[in-house]
Amino acid sequence: MANDELVKSENRDISFRQDHFTGSRHNYELFVGHDYNSAFEQLLDINLQIGASCNGNELWNNLQDHRGIDETKEVACLDVNQNDGYRSFPDNDDSEIDKSTVIEATGAIHKVESQDTDDKLELEMSQSTEFSQKSVMPSPSSQCWSMSGAGTDHEMVVGMEFSDAYACRRAIKNAAISLRFEMRTIKSDKTRFTAKCNSKGCPWRIHCAKVSNAPTFTIRTIHGSHTCGGISHLGHQQASVQWVADVVAEKLKENPHFKPKEILEEIYRVHGISLSYKQAWRGKERIMATLRGSTLRGSFEEEYRLLPQYCDEIRRSNPGSVAVVHVNPIDGCFQHLFISFQASISGFLNACRPLIALDSTVLKSKYPGTLLLATGFDGDGAVFPLAFAIVNEENDDNWHRFLSELRKILDENMPKLTILSSGERPVVDGVEANFPAAFHGFCLHYLTERFQREFQSSVLVDLFWEAAHCLTVLEFKSKINKIEQISPEASLWIQNKSPARWASSYFEGTRFGQLTANVITESLSNWVEDTSGLPIIQTMECIHRHLINMLKERRETSLHWSNVLVPSAEKQMLAAIEQSRAHRVYRANEAEFEVMTCEGNVVVNIENCSCLCGRWQVYGLPCSHAVGALLSCEEDVYRYTESCFTVENYRRAYAETLEPISDKVQWKENDSERDSENVIKTPKAMKGAPRKRRVRAEDRDRVRRVVHCGRCNQTGHFRTTCTAPM
Repeated sequence: MANDELVKSENRDISFRQDHFTGSRHNYELFVGHDYNSAFEQLLDINLQIGASCNGNELWNNLQDHRGIDETKEVACLDVNQNDGYRSFPDNDDSEIDKSTVIEATGAIHKVESQDTDDKLELEMSQSTEFSQKSVMPSPSSQCWSMSGAGTDHEMVVGMEFSDAYACRRAIKNAAISLRFEMRTIKSDKTRFTAKCNSKGCPWRIHCAKVSNAPTFTIRTIHGSHTCGGISHLGHQQASVQWVADVVAEKLKENPHFKPKEILEEIYRVHGISLSYKQAWRGKERIMATLRGSTLRGSFEEEYRLLPQYCDEIRRSNPGSVAVVHVNPIDGCFQHLFISFQASISGFLNACRPLIALDSTVLKSKYPGTLLLATGFDGDGAVFPLAFAIVNEENDDNWHRFLSELRKILDENMPKLTILSSGERPVVDGVEANFPAAFHGFCLHYLTERFQREFQSSVLVDLFWEAAHCLTVLEFKSKINKIEQISPEASLWIQNKSPARWASSYFEGTRFGQLTANVITESLSNWVEDTSGLPIIQTMECIHRHLINMLKERRETSLHWSNVLVPSAEKQMLAAIEQSRAHRVYRANEAEFEVMTCEGNVVVNIENCSCLCGRWQVYGLPCSHAVGALLSCEEDVYRYTESCFTVENYRRAYAETLEPISDKVQWKENDSERDSENVIKTPKAMKGAPRKRRVRAEDRDRVRRVVHCGRCNQTGHFRTTCTAPM
């Protein structure tokens, strides 16, 4: 007997307690007292499981009520009963117990001998389980796999059987999630399933196989014990979409309106796992498709059929919104879905900068498409989504249709509109056709990518980027001259790209310092990632939810601002005021001032809101020279800022609430939509567009290592790629 302790107390209770930590470690305490009561009681919650039990039943060793102890000292029976936590002998003052011997048989047999009598204790095992009194140690193949507090549903033991291969894999996956370790599948087919712990160095491994002449699977071996300590992150490799579907299946049967957000909360509460919204949504859709008598394959096609109802629901729930779907008039296949919510339209027209960026990205799904996006910019410089479109492919017709719908929203409300785009031919033609009076600028990011592919020189790319940001023509020409000294071909390439479309010193529109239009990569990449693999309506609903949260969070954030300008503009204004203290100002007339600085003299015209340095015109905020001139004549500098930079206008941009959209089961179906001839068909298969490599704008500011050629001593290339004549 291991670790026996004899404890005497006034209660004179005899109790055998088992402290079961592993399959071979036992800690028994012997209590001797006055009442001569004897019982086996387990100290911990870890259940003792016996051998290679096929059904994984837990056996608790307890003493049965002592029946008929009298002067002849009849045999006492110990009954192993799972439901009885404590059994004791009745009082018997004539009995005395001095010695106890416990014999271990797979940790389950205990024999008690009395010194005064030769009484034998017979063991009556519940569920007709027989045990040998031979003292043995459990082998690795017969050890139980369990976790304290995990419950019997996630305990695995050799010999346990499952109805089929899927049930076997699902049970092991549930156990891995419950025990907080990740596993890697070694073999998985119709007759075998083998997996091991994914942690490096952990020896745990399980093997299951199909039973001969039966569909059932059984656990053949479980090797080793976990030494990895489990995972520490909140996610789990085995928490797949199908696992989510299995977990929430019953709840969705009871309540089909169980939201993905509630699914995430339920999974985190019960299993301690944090998943993405997309997983919860797809898990729900997989179960809902089954409940509707269809498959997940059918849900993609069904959502194209439901697009007219979806557009009606958007217009009903958010009055003033625009939702239009276009199909091919010849074959009825889907072509274009355009959506713009009233909250975005109102916020953009009333409070945002008169600036729109156009961008696009490929959507990954069963039926790949392209997301077209038009965004504005709020006073704090953040992206303000205005309109979305999902199209079957990016071509001239779809861009023209998208910009045509956008023009209907803006109409004559934006006379000084500036549009930024990639500069590709379909977009340029669409802008010229629908916004002939707008200033059209090209995205510097896309120009830089083309320049990089053409000349493969980081030095030239940096100089090109600096030239685009120059505020005056003289500074721009200076940068171009440096580029020409390194590569005349690069200088010629830049001048052929119409600097008036992208260079700050030449551009006639108002971009407020915004030179890029790749807003999806810069700001909305997580929105697109969450839509990966979703059907078309679910894709738009995912974007809709992100937009709801964005409007709400920014609205609440602005309530804490107390300054006149938004934080980014206020910071620039305070810096300009501080710099203006070192300037000397001379007033020429009511509107013009000469400002002397250590860098030279500049002329400021407060009536035209212009400065010779160009910063006031480009950014819309008074520069330090203008601030000095305004302060010299006791003018309020905040009155000379663009209205879009004020906190008041910022709050107006986010004043309207974006309303939620009801579930598709509540949408009404029009009579025309019941006609099979009017059903929208899935888009025709298109060859996927190549994935574009996009770099964030802030990466341009990183300090790059300047390379030197060991052959010609020039910068921008290596010796192996040098082409200079020698």
